[in-house]
Amino acid sequence: MSVAAPADPRNTDAGRLVVRCPDRPGIVAVLSRLLADVGANITDSQQHSSDQVGGTFTLRLEFVLADLAAHRQQLEGALSLLARQWGMTWRLTEATHRPTIAVFVSRTDHALQELIYRVRAGDLRAEIACVVSNHPDLEPVARAAGIPFHHVPVTPESKAEAEARALELVGGVDLVVLARYMQVVSADFCSRFPERLINIHHSFLPAFVGANPYQAAHDRGVKLIGATAHYVTPELDAGPIIEQEVARVDHRATVEDMRRVGRYVERQVLAQAVTWHVEDRVIVEGPRTIVFA
Repeated sequence: MSVAAPADPRNTDAGRLVVRCPDRPGIVAVLSRLLADVGANITDSQQHSSDQVGGTFTLRLEFVLADLAAHRQQLEGALSLLARQWGMTWRLTEATHRPTIAVFVSRTDHALQELIYRVRAGDLRAEIACVVSNHPDLEPVARAAGIPFHHVPVTPESKAEAEARALELVGGVDLVVLARYMQVVSADFCSRFPERLINIHHSFLPAFVGANPYQAAHDRGVKLIGATAHYVTPELDAGPIIEQEVARVDHRATVEDMRRVGRYVERQVLAQAVTWHVEDRVIVEGPRTIVFA
C-alpha cells in the first residue's frame, strides 16, 4: 500500500483543509475551483462517504498556496459562503502550526518518553506545553526535556479539587493526552476537550476495559495482547477508536511478560494517534472515526 507524503510542515505556504457536509454531486469540483481561483495547488486529497445515498461526505486536502497567511482571510470568507450553501463544516490549518499538548501521566514513563522523542525528532509537529501527574515520579523526565511539570496529588476525597487544579494548569491547550494516567477523568473534564482528549488503554478494546487488563488477559489465556488509543468520553474506555495494534504472546507469558511487551505497543499506538490528530487526519463520526492515514 502506498501512502502519499504529507505536506512539508516547514513550508509556510502549505495548508490543510478538512470539510464535512451532506453528500451530493459537485462538492469536490466546487472546492477544487475555490482553491484554483486563489492560485492554490492541491498536493494530496482523501475523501470518504458514509453512504452513497444520503450519507455524510468528508474530504481532507493538502495544498500549497504562495503567501498562504496573506490569503487566509480570503479563503475563510469563501469557505464560509460555501458552508451556508452546502451545509458544510470546515477546518483550515497552516501546516506550520504547532498545536500545544498537555500530557497527563502517573508513574510509568514509556508513553511520555515516546512523545518527547517524536517532538524532538520532528516527527510530531507539536509542543508539549506541560506534564501533569498525580505522582512526583516522572518530574526528572519532564525537567530533562525542558517541560514544566506539575504534581497534582489525587485522593478519593480531593478528586474534584485536583481535577479543577489540573484544568487551571493546562489552560487552553489544543490537546490533552492521557499517557498512562491512572485516573478516570470526569464528564466535566471530557466536556472541556471535546474530541481533543486522547487516552492510551493497555488492551485491544473492547476487550478488557477498566483497570489491570494485562492480568485479565493472562487469566483468559489470550494469545494476542494489544493497545488502543481513543478519544475519551464519559463512558469508560468506550470513546471513538483512533489506532490499535497487537503483539503475540503464548502460554508461557507471565503477567509481567505481557506488560513488558505491551509497553512497546502502547508507545507506538499512542504516538501514532497523537500524530494523526495534530495533522488533521482524524474525524469523529458518531462512535467511530475516519482516519486519513
